[in-house]
Amino acid sequence: MTAMKKSLILILLLSLSLFAREVLTPVQSCAAFNNMKHTQNSHHVVLNTAKNYTVLQHHKGQYLLLIKGEQPAQRWVDESCFSSVQKPQNSLDTYIKKLDEKPTVPNDTKKYNNSGISQNNLLALSWHNAFCETHRYKKECKRDVTSLLRSKHYERNFILHGFWPQPANKAYCGVERKYITMDKYKHWNKLPDLHLSVNTKNSLTKIMPGVHSNLHKHEWFKHGSCYGTNAEQYFETTISLVEQIYSSPISNFFEKNIGKKVTIRQIRQQFDKHFGMGTGKNVELKCKKGLITELWLHLSGTSNDLGRLLQKGKQVHSRCTQGFLDRAGYGR
Repeated sequence: MTAMKKSLILILLLSLSLFAREVLTPVQSCAAFNNMKHTQNSHHVVLNTAKNYTVLQHHKGQYLLLIKGEQPAQRWVDESCFSSVQKPQNSLDTYIKKLDEKPTVPNDTKKYNNSGISQNNLLALSWHNAFCETHRYKKECKRDVTSLLRSKHYERNFILHGFWPQPANKAYCGVERKYITMDKYKHWNKLPDLHLSVNTKNSLTKIMPGVHSNLHKHEWFKHGSCYGTNAEQYFETTISLVEQIYSSPISNFFEKNIGKKVTIRQIRQQFDKHFGMGTGKNVELKCKKGLITELWLHLSGTSNDLGRLLQKGKQVHSRCTQGFLDRAGYGR
C-alpha cells in the first residue's frame, strides 16, 4: 500500500470518528467551564439552548463539549443541562413503563413508613449564595433587577436543604421503584405532585427556593418517606424548625456577618446562648473552597421545640472550623 493510500485511509477514519460523535442540544443555559471542578469560565461562556454541541467525552456526570469560536473551545458542563434529550432519559422512560404497565393514581401524601415518627434526624441548611456560585443555571439562582436593588430573604439567611431521618442510609422507605428511578436520574419534575396545602407550599417556597427545581419532591421521596408521617405533616414540622432559627438572634448574627469569615466556635456560642447550653456541640459546619456551604443540626426526640431536640441530639466533630459567608451575586 502506497503512502498516499495510507494517508487517505487515515483521513477517512478520522472523519468517520468525528461524524460519529454525539451531538446534543441543551435544555438549560448552563455555564461552560474550562475544567471539571467548575472553577474557571473564560469569557463567561453560557450554552445556547437553540444550538447543538458536539460531545467529546462523558465522565463522572459531566460532558466535555466542543464550543466553536471560544478559547479554550473544549468546555465542561453538567449532564443535567441536557436532561431532556439524553439517551438515558429514553431508556428511563422505557424502564418506568415496564415497572408500571398498569398506571394508578399515586397517593403521595400517604405515610410511607408506619413504624412511628423518626426519633433521630438531621436538619440540613444551605447558604444559598454559596450554592449559586457553582449552580448558576438553576432556576432558584437566577437574579433579576429587583434582586440587584434589594436582596431577597434567602440571600440573607440559611435556607432549607432537607430534613433527613437517620442513619444516613435510611432512605426511600416503601417508595415505588419507578419513583426511586426517577429521583436517582434527577427527573424530579416527573415525580408526582405532593398535594401540599397552599399555606405549606407558600411557606416552603420562602425557606426552600429549590422548590422551583422540584427539590421538595426529591426530599420527600428520598427522606420524608422515612419520617413516619404524610408529606404535609413532614414539611409542616420542617418549616417550624427552620422558622425557629429565623425568629432567633442567630439569624441576625449571620446577616451581620455576610461578607466576613465566621468560625464554628462563634456559631456554637450563638446556639448555646439562644437555644441552651450544650446545643452548639450538635451543630456542624460544612465548607467548600473556603466558603460556608451548609449548617447541619443533629436532632433527637419528637418535640416541636428546636432547643429540646438539639439538647438530646448527637454531639459531632466539625471538620470545617471556619469559612466565608458569601454575598449574593457571583464572585466573593
